[in-house]
Amino acid sequence: MHIGVMTGATDGSEETLDGIVEFAKRVEAHGFHSVWMANIFSLDAIGTLAIVGRETSRISLGTAVTPTFPRHPTALAQQALTTQAACKGRFTLGIGLSHKLVIEDMLGLSYDRPARHMREYLQVLTPLLRGEQASFQGELYRVRARLQIPGGTPTPLLVAALGPQMLKLAGQLADGTVTWMTGPKTLEAHIGPAIREAAAKMDRPTPRIVSGLPIALTADVDQARSVVDRQLAIYGQLPSYRAMLDREGARGPADVALLGDESSLRAGIRRLREVGVTEFIAAPAQIEPGAAERTLEFLATEL
Repeated sequence: MHIGVMTGATDGSEETLDGIVEFAKRVEAHGFHSVWMANIFSLDAIGTLAIVGRETSRISLGTAVTPTFPRHPTALAQQALTTQAACKGRFTLGIGLSHKLVIEDMLGLSYDRPARHMREYLQVLTPLLRGEQASFQGELYRVRARLQIPGGTPTPLLVAALGPQMLKLAGQLADGTVTWMTGPKTLEAHIGPAIREAAAKMDRPTPRIVSGLPIALTADVDQARSVVDRQLAIYGQLPSYRAMLDREGARGPADVALLGDESSLRAGIRRLREVGVTEFIAAPAQIEPGAAERTLEFLATEL
């Protein structure tokens, strides 16, 4: 199991473009496998990682995740392949539906039939990411297009899949899934079996399962739990994440976060490996000044 680091998802993340570049350089120097960037309401993750790719040399880069509804699949493929060229083949595109609260209530777009949207979206996006022509006539998308981007080598695609329909699509049409706020019991009993079965039925390779979770090295677990639950409260309320927390038997985000001393964190990381996670994305939580950097230093010893 590889270990990467998340930026943009917790209060410990760097916020400026220069800050994220320096963060990625530091993480690369520590020997981490990857940097993943959340795409929320700040810097565009794909564009930022293009710059990061030009400023680094080895580390893998990925989005976790870029929402699909506001972006035509052809435009997203063009942006992703351009970033792949900048990264010289080190970029993975992670996409997701986002949430009704964002797409419909904030952006004013329809969030109707999200599974249908994703199925058609993938049927346009995936051939383009392979450098092939997209020829698709559906209900939502009718596309005949091909992209020619120098250096835009085939780009791996992950889908943020939590429910049964999305896991089926991710297994059938993408290279795997990237999850957030989903605990080990749910990864083992729900996520892994569903996506692997879908991939096997289509004779596709074993899918990647990339798991993002908050983590903090701390001697005061009670305080850390309180801070994580406060900082990440929204993830206990959004329906898709709430459903995964309920499956896990978790009250809130702190119940799936990795919090504690070195022994506790090692046990949590080992558990993720045992349940079939192919890459753990650590999201260091800034529960107190210096906590995120302290956690990164610990994680570097586990590589």
